[in-house]
Amino acid sequence: MSKGARYLLVSLPTSISPSSQADEALTALRSAVTNDYGTTYPFSIPTFKIGTLDALVQQADDLAKLDTACEGVVAKVGDSLRAIFDGDEDKAQQQKTINDKPVDQYLRTFQWNKVKYRADKPIADLIDSLQKEVAGIDNDVKAKFSQYNQVKTNLAASQRKQTGNLSTKSLTMIVKPSALIQDSEYLDTVLLAIPNPNIKDFYKTYESLTSMVVPRSANQLAADDEFTLFAVAVFKKYSAEFVHKCREKRWTPRDYKYKEGGKEEEAREVDKLEKDERKLWGEALRLGRTSYSESAMVWVHVLALRVFVETVLRYGLPLDFVCGLVQTNSKLAKKAKSNLDAQYSYLGGNAFGRDSKGRIQKDDQAMSNDMQQAGHLGESEYSAYVYYEFEIV
Repeated sequence: MSKGARYLLVSLPTSISPSSQADEALTALRSAVTNDYGTTYPFSIPTFKIGTLDALVQQADDLAKLDTACEGVVAKVGDSLRAIFDGDEDKAQQQKTINDKPVDQYLRTFQWNKVKYRADKPIADLIDSLQKEVAGIDNDVKAKFSQYNQVKTNLAASQRKQTGNLSTKSLTMIVKPSALIQDSEYLDTVLLAIPNPNIKDFYKTYESLTSMVVPRSANQLAADDEFTLFAVAVFKKYSAEFVHKCREKRWTPRDYKYKEGGKEEEAREVDKLEKDERKLWGEALRLGRTSYSESAMVWVHVLALRVFVETVLRYGLPLDFVCGLVQTNSKLAKKAKSNLDAQYSYLGGNAFGRDSKGRIQKDDQAMSNDMQQAGHLGESEYSAYVYYEFEIV
């Protein structure tokens, strides 16, 4: 994929050339853009079954919405690919192909997939098929990446338990069963992670935080750079109040119960999560690569269909047009568009009947207004010719 590439799809009537031949019209389009501002390739669009004007206007509106939806899905799949490579854009870009071709090569050599999207079907059916396909891709990607992210989150939480400080890490490997009062009807052990600067205050005050704290029962179990872990014996009746008072002093109570085989169980859990994460990473990568290809392919077909429908609405019948794909970049695209405007602004009234003096006839002007209100032009800025600008990232 050419990084930063922008593409212009331009459809013009073949009448822009003296012979009204498609090859000469494409040459005229190339001359208008010039190689200084972009490279123009033929973009092949089949002839579809054309219905009524009302149907075409509605289909143009549907295609405009579907165009936006496809762009969003392609972007989301791209974001998902980047996420599984921890934000590495270069690695993510390596996965972005369409039908195993680099994006720019696929676009330059685009051919309508007549097997998957039969050109002899009604345009409404094709739109419905493309709509369902991109929605299915979106749902599949959401489900798989949600599953992967959940396992990744669980693994990170488990790993933090192994590597964090004493206020958060697992105590399975630290606290021996002999340090806990177990099976006592009256006494309980409260484990506390005390910030190291607060240890003196802890020793001075822990016995008097509540009633029935066993005097001199504080037992240091472990220490790290930030916290020291203590076990304190408290009567069960007052343990909840004691824990509450400890929180007020910003000491961290640790909830831990000794469990036979806990060390082994915890190790198995981490091992399982690591295996699940690796497996789902591979599945997410494969699905992301495939989904990018499929969603981008759907998008390009939507654009092709959109150009066709707009061409019929703009230039009318009999249908005789040439479509070109201009590969450029965001900076040069404006200049290319400016050149096209200068060359083909006279096409602005081609879709409408004119009187002997070249003025748009009243009835056809009303039709023009109706079409614009229906939204079939698709762009916020009107062009005198069929023009769509896009970027596949």
